[in-house]
Amino acid sequence: MQLWLAILLIVIALLAGVALGFFIARKYMMNYMKKNPPINEKMLRVMMMQMGMNPSQKKINQMMKAMNNEQNK
Repeated sequence: MQLWLAILLIVIALLAGVALGFFIARKYMMNYMKKNPPINEKMLRVMMMQMGMNPSQKKINQMMKAMNNEQNK
């Protein structure tokens, strides 16, 4: 009976560790992405110019706002 209890406790501890590790990693990555966004205005301007567009500051601001709103959902 004690062997089954030991195995059960090991499985429970393993599952709890995996779940806790997942949530800690998720929180870390969300904070990292918030502090270091993957794209900024300069990068957006260069991408639009490469696509043949002549971006205005208003259009860049609109796109940045849309991306930030999508990220904060």
